[in-house]
Amino acid sequence: MYMKYRFLLLHILLLVSFGASAQLTVVINSYPEDTPFADDIYIAGNFNAWNPGNPDYILDPQPDGTRLLTFSPAAGTLAFKFTRGDWGTVEGNEFGGFLPDRNYTYAGGIDTVYFDILTWEDTGGPTSTAAWNVNIMSESFYMPQLDANRRIWIYLPPDYATSIKNYKVLYMHDGQNVFDQSTSFAGEWKVDETLNDLFDEGDEGCIVVAIDNGGVDRLEEYSPWAMPDYGVTGHGEDYMAFIVSTLKPYVDANYRTRADRASTGLMGSSMGGLISHYGGITYNEVFSRIGIFSPSYWVSDSCFQITTATPHDATMRIYTIAGNLEGGSMVGNVMAMEDTYAAAGYDATEHQANIFADGQHSEWFWAREFEAAYEWLWQETPVGITTDNAAATGLKVFPNPANGTFYLQDINSHDIQSIGIYDMTGSRIVQFSGYQESITLDLPMQQIMLVVEYEHHGRVAVPVMLNGSYSMGR
Repeated sequence: MYMKYRFLLLHILLLVSFGASAQLTVVINSYPEDTPFADDIYIAGNFNAWNPGNPDYILDPQPDGTRLLTFSPAAGTLAFKFTRGDWGTVEGNEFGGFLPDRNYTYAGGIDTVYFDILTWEDTGGPTSTAAWNVNIMSESFYMPQLDANRRIWIYLPPDYATSIKNYKVLYMHDGQNVFDQSTSFAGEWKVDETLNDLFDEGDEGCIVVAIDNGGVDRLEEYSPWAMPDYGVTGHGEDYMAFIVSTLKPYVDANYRTRADRASTGLMGSSMGGLISHYGGITYNEVFSRIGIFSPSYWVSDSCFQITTATPHDATMRIYTIAGNLEGGSMVGNVMAMEDTYAAAGYDATEHQANIFADGQHSEWFWAREFEAAYEWLWQETPVGITTDNAAATGLKVFPNPANGTFYLQDINSHDIQSIGIYDMTGSRIVQFSGYQESITLDLPMQQIMLVVEYEHHGRVAVPVMLNGSYSMGR
């Protein structure tokens, strides 16, 4: 009897000793002053299935104001974040925006690590830098293809509320970084400020729809292909299906858009550049303007293969940038893709790559180059426009060739949204809103393209040969 109890006692002592030898204590030294008094602080990571509100992972308040939790994770690299119970209250960076996963290599045994929480995404950070015409379309838009919910931003041109125009649309990824410093990871693209400035200079305006990335699911959602070294199976196809089959139809139904492919673009950087390439190529019946910034072509050679294998039956505009300071295979891959476009039958006017000596894998670089990309993608003769429907709208231009003056005859003048004049390289010379009685311009002898945008009839382009300076009348 004595021996039996002795054995049990020894067994229990061994278990206790073993448990005590694998303990990690996480201490929060400081956290934001605006943290609600009654809120618990949790840790969520790869050691608890990323559960943001697991009651076993609450950090207990201490008399000195710190909070701590002791638990026993397996040795290895721990990835984690702090929350107040759900992902809507996750910690943020110094600006109150997206903070990448924290990482700590735990070697086992007894260890203590200390952290400071800078902000909470739902309460912290400086005042928003988003322009007045940027809105949150939805805080939690359902993505059925991914069974997830996501914040969606929308930028509306300055004259949206006072006009009856329909606008082209640009879809962008990493929405946290597109408009607002306070939600960004490492700076914003200033897309709203740039487009507002261009509008003041005569641009017709563009709606921008920006989709927040999925945080820890970003690689999964932006890669169409598996990445075994990162534990990624690749749900990029589902993500693009969401944009094409769910988000775009919603935007077209609820906002004054031009839903045709010539008026629809896609743009992103890094993994967002990869998914923009994939989406533009595989859904070229939906998108015709693709902005690809510092693309992660290293993920898979499949990005080259689909470019070769996928027919493109209508003209594309693909603008790519990269920087010499991005390292790795970035520039080499971009140039290899340019060769792939050529081999796949893309005309030289359909794609352009720009390599910058000072370019880094960073938001400041992408923000700086956004304007040039936007202008190249759109401020030229619209893709797919022909003169075939000119007669149907009643538009006539005479005399043509013109010597000094030419006139427009148009039975649908009340329907005109804008009139643009382009040179034959696709560069826009001037753009006018709505009906114009007469216009006088001083231009050298050349051929131009006159592009009339109608609310109900789409776009009509008519080539006009000028024999010198001219005026346009009605």
